[in-house]
Amino acid sequence: MPEKRNPAICKTEKGIWNTLPSFLIINFGIVMVLMLYFCPTCFISWEGAKSMIPHFIFSFAITVAMSFGGNAVETFYDKRISWIHHPVKRLLLTSITYLSYAFIVSYILVFLYSWARGNIDLTDIPYSSLFQYSLMPMGIALIFMALFTTRSWLLEWRKSALEAEILRNEKLASQYQSLKDQLNPHFLFNSLNVLSGLVYESADRSAAFIQKLSRIYRYVLEAQKEELIEVEKEADFAVNFLALQKIRFEGSLKFLMEIDDKKGFIPPLSLQLLLENAIKHNIVSEEKPLFIHIYRKENMLWISNTFQPKSSQTEPSTSVGLSNIKMRYQLISSQTIEVIKTEKEFLVKLPILELYT
Repeated sequence: MPEKRNPAICKTEKGIWNTLPSFLIINFGIVMVLMLYFCPTCFISWEGAKSMIPHFIFSFAITVAMSFGGNAVETFYDKRISWIHHPVKRLLLTSITYLSYAFIVSYILVFLYSWARGNIDLTDIPYSSLFQYSLMPMGIALIFMALFTTRSWLLEWRKSALEAEILRNEKLASQYQSLKDQLNPHFLFNSLNVLSGLVYESADRSAAFIQKLSRIYRYVLEAQKEELIEVEKEADFAVNFLALQKIRFEGSLKFLMEIDDKKGFIPPLSLQLLLENAIKHNIVSEEKPLFIHIYRKENMLWISNTFQPKSSQTEPSTSVGLSNIKMRYQLISSQTIEVIKTEKEFLVKLPILELYT
């Protein structure tokens, strides 16, 4: 199966060597620098410049051949051997292949250049001298090999890092979505469980509960689609949710909402989960009314309730609550929630997050 590659990653691999004009201009520039370095006075006069033309043509042919070969070797091995998984093998094969190519091409070009200038008699070819003259092109080849090898390694490392980050983000998004998918069934399960108890107690209260439930369930469906939701919307929903619970508990449930600054974001339905847990795990009666206080301190949302745990759990549990909130914060933020329990109070602090564009 062919490897699937991200278009954005592939685009970064297209460099200046992929277009002929850029390729020629860069090699022309390299030759000019070399010529100026070895004979800066040759360009002072027209005669000196003319005398450099054969040397320029030879040097240009060498640099074009070396850079073309280096690019071809790297392109060949890029498709076959990974720098990330087989770095030693890749380095050895790249070096051997490119240096072999460089030696053969350099030797041929030196031979052609010497023959064209009449310095070689085909009946008596000085192979050892040609080898000596090929050493300088081989030095240029080593420089090109270092450049191409470094470029190829950096590109593959960057591609690998980008792909790893994409996979990581996809995994985190999947995990976060899985946690959000727990919220809707959880809300329905507990609401229907409450309703089943009310049916036997009061038909009027059951009807009022159903009407209120149908209105706030729309928010649950909408909020479930969001990664983060405004504190203002969550606070409004919390008030409606507690009003729904007061149909069941009447005066046994008391709450106070004090959030003057409603800017910022939190994971959706976080308040609902905490309020539901407070009601489910604590005694709520006329003798021991449950008091819930929601307020803001700086960049934290404080949700506290009187701590009066039930002696036994009478309602079934979906095992969703604090753990769900903790995991969602871990996936989208470096901040964590705080849980403080004393003899009289159970307090949860939710960090208020900011969106950065």
